Amino acid sequence: MKHITDLTTYLTAMLEGLKNGTVDVKVAAEMNNTAGKIINTQRVQLEYAELRKEQPNIAFMKTKGG
Repeated sequence: MKHITDLTTYLTAMLEGLKNGTVDVKVAAEMNNTAGKIINTQRVQLEYAELRKEQPNIAFMKTKGG
């Protein structure tokens, strides 16, 4: 996965798999745990950039015209 959008797509597919019974609950729990760690890592990077008064280059966070 190279982008948070990929992670969102993956987690959505996993949720559908849980709903229809094609994904094991234990596997889904571990994947969600890992996803949470990825998201927290990104959060730390954003907080670090904010402390340094930097503007990270994150496509999905850009405003139109910015």
